[in-house]
Amino acid sequence: MWDWLWMLIPAVIIGGGRVERALKTRHRRKLELLEVAERQQRELEAANRPPEPVCGCTHHLAKHDRSGRCHEDVEAPVAWDADRRPVRYEPRPCNCQQYIGPEPLGTVFAAELIDPR
Repeated sequence: MWDWLWMLIPAVIIGGGRVERALKTRHRRKLELLEVAERQQRELEAANRPPEPVCGCTHHLAKHDRSGRCHEDVEAPVAWDADRRPVRYEPRPCNCQQYIGPEPLGTVFAAELIDPR
């Protein structure tokens, strides 16, 4: 009467391992899909953001005067070790001479298209 029982035990052990592996694979794929969706959302938000007015010297437009000269301080190396790596820095004025970043829309002048007479 209990002759089929010896076949049931290996089937449960083998089948249980397959189910566990399938669940792990499903979980891993779900996490990958969530990461892709999150990355897409970050990329969409970055694409909709206006460009930051940052100069080639990495300083913001607010740090430049009307002529384009930068008024920010930078750390310049003043001492080096035997391998020519900087050891000590001092603050010095930024050498940037002109702002080269994107122009904010508020400073753009558009001429009128029609004659107002």
